[in-house]
Amino acid sequence: MPWKQVLAVLATLLAFWQSGNGFAQTEEGIVLQTPRGVRQPFLLIRVDSPKVAVILFTGGNGALNLDGTVIRSSTNNFLVRSRAAFARRGLMVAVIDAPSDNRKIGADFRISADHDSDIGAVVDRLRSIANVPVWLVGTSMGTFSAANEAIRLQDRIAGLALASPVTRSSKRWSVPGSYPDGVANLRLDEVTVPVLIAAHRDDKCRVTPPSKAKKLAAAFTASRNVAVKLFNGGDPQTSRSCGALSAHGYIGIEGKVVDAITDFILDNIDDRSKNR
Repeated sequence: MPWKQVLAVLATLLAFWQSGNGFAQTEEGIVLQTPRGVRQPFLLIRVDSPKVAVILFTGGNGALNLDGTVIRSSTNNFLVRSRAAFARRGLMVAVIDAPSDNRKIGADFRISADHDSDIGAVVDRLRSIANVPVWLVGTSMGTFSAANEAIRLQDRIAGLALASPVTRSSKRWSVPGSYPDGVANLRLDEVTVPVLIAAHRDDKCRVTPPSKAKKLAAAFTASRNVAVKLFNGGDPQTSRSCGALSAHGYIGIEGKVVDAITDFILDNIDDRSKNR
């Protein structure tokens, strides 16, 4: 069989293997030119008849170092390694890479207007593909990005989910001193969309203490629905406490966390969010 036919057969088999609950998945790498003149790469997973689109923000330095559809960095991150699970639930998925002018992004960039410009372009592209609500999902340092965009993009966003949210800043970060409590110091009272906060009870990462999850939830005073979901169990950690392969990254219970986030998203699709 000619090699091109072999590749075509393999691609078909891969799409069938990736399908779940009737949703065929295809991955593609996309690079957008944003309004501020930089390139914003992201990995897109299309599904048949999506119900919702989710934008996933990895933690750490935010870099995937995408090469087409190949992820060269942050491969172990909870959201990155769980991206297909969201798609199997019928969600179109965009996994965000760092922009071309800032290949490693810290908290200062994640809360900036420049980041807003880049992610706004991604939202527009997703809405051009499927006219469905767009939700933001961030984990660890990615919760700065997700919360910032929920504040800045307002009515263009239908909901927000924060997993292992940062509620204590490190002295090593380049954020202003006015953010000692991390995400909690953002203008969360301006967020009106539904919000889910997820945390693992055994998360030992110093900047994401699960004990502060409920206090963080209380800061979303304008949201019409705020929920906190605390998780237990999983596999023994094989990374540092703030690393992806620990309770901080939901090692061994990824499916449960993805299902909880997805269930919350699907339960909070109403007439208002459908039009966002």
